[in-house]
Amino acid sequence: MTDFPTGAETGPPSPRRSFDDLLGDCVHCGFCLPTCPTYVLWGEEMDSPRGRIHLMAQTRDDVLTPEVVQHFDRCLGCLACVSSCPSGVRYDSLIESTRARVEAEHQRGPRERLLRALVFALFPYRRRLDLLRGPLRAYRACGASAWLRRSGVLERVSPSLAAMERVAPPLRTVPALPGRLPAVGRRRAVVGLLTGCVQGSLLPQVNTATARVLASEGCEVLTPRAQGCCGALSAHSGRAAEAARFARATVETFERAGVDTVVVNSAGCGSSMKHYADVLAEAGAGPSWERRARALSARTADLTEFLVRLGPVAERHPLPVRAAYHDACHLSHGQGVRDQPRELLRAIPGLELLDLPDPDLCCGSAGVYNLLRPDAARELGDRKAGNLRSTGARLLVTGNPGCSLQIASAMERGGHPVSVAHPAQVLDASIRGLDASALLEDAP
Repeated sequence: MTDFPTGAETGPPSPRRSFDDLLGDCVHCGFCLPTCPTYVLWGEEMDSPRGRIHLMAQTRDDVLTPEVVQHFDRCLGCLACVSSCPSGVRYDSLIESTRARVEAEHQRGPRERLLRALVFALFPYRRRLDLLRGPLRAYRACGASAWLRRSGVLERVSPSLAAMERVAPPLRTVPALPGRLPAVGRRRAVVGLLTGCVQGSLLPQVNTATARVLASEGCEVLTPRAQGCCGALSAHSGRAAEAARFARATVETFERAGVDTVVVNSAGCGSSMKHYADVLAEAGAGPSWERRARALSARTADLTEFLVRLGPVAERHPLPVRAAYHDACHLSHGQGVRDQPRELLRAIPGLELLDLPDPDLCCGSAGVYNLLRPDAARELGDRKAGNLRSTGARLLVTGNPGCSLQIASAMERGGHPVSVAHPAQVLDASIRGLDASALLEDAP
């Protein structure tokens, strides 16, 4: 079997740097400005990473006013600034700590509190999302969706609910994944699969394709039934205690599974799981939990990252299609996974892979940002859709469910619907020898 990091070599947790120490890393050079989506949209200094760091420093001992909180809330947390910063500023740690402070100290208005309560009572819970599948199908089938979109009623009542309705995908029914899927041929690794909340409920076909690809490459795939939310949405939204609760449960689940690697096919989930020690430290967990978190993080890998490391052996059949690849922010910036998806996709005979113009600009999904800040998200989605249209691609490939739903919605809104697939689905189609039409069912 292939050797993968076990986490045993991670040792004791290194000392955490203080918030003030992290603030001091910023030299205010401005390299982050052109990479920041909100600065690109509005050109406002306080809506840039540099401006927000200035606000963090200025308000260390002050009350957080609604005006200051608004600038923090407008941040998508895309981490493009982290990749572009020559000084290595940990803006990701700074903004997550600041958001935890905002949630602890700032009193939001009743409308905002109600919206956030709805979002976080629903999206981190797979079973609750599953309960919506039937009503959502009926809603679509009776024509209410088309009428509401034409009338604009929902947009006037609540732009956030309208955004939620627009990104809801067509629902497909696939057989439930078995708890154990044996490897095809010689077993090369034993992996655990994180199925996710949104991915597992609204896009289950992605998990099915992921498991098939892993099995085809000689992996025994374990899918623990007990797994729940990984805590990514909570961590990115300042809900520190909730994020830590989800993280602890995930650590325990995959510790019990006893796998070589935890494979994740959702960029946001993978990024969060690779930083579990920070998530638990933010909530005040002790050294023991931090060590366990680091051990799991060391065994966590994005699907494409894992496959390149493992070395593909399954035969690829031709798949003649013109596809564009979108870098999900929490895959490229959050995990540094940029080349691996392209390497795997370009190895497929007949597939023409294109890069999008302005690839580092966030699409506007950003977890639940497109529901909490729908106007800004819509602007960014429309920009990304325009870039996609310019390539002439019939298929968009991306490794995050939020990006898939956001960009598909923007393309449909602009009158240019496009098929969207996860890299796992493209690899699965090639390995199984399917026709390209299997990926282009919804293409114009």
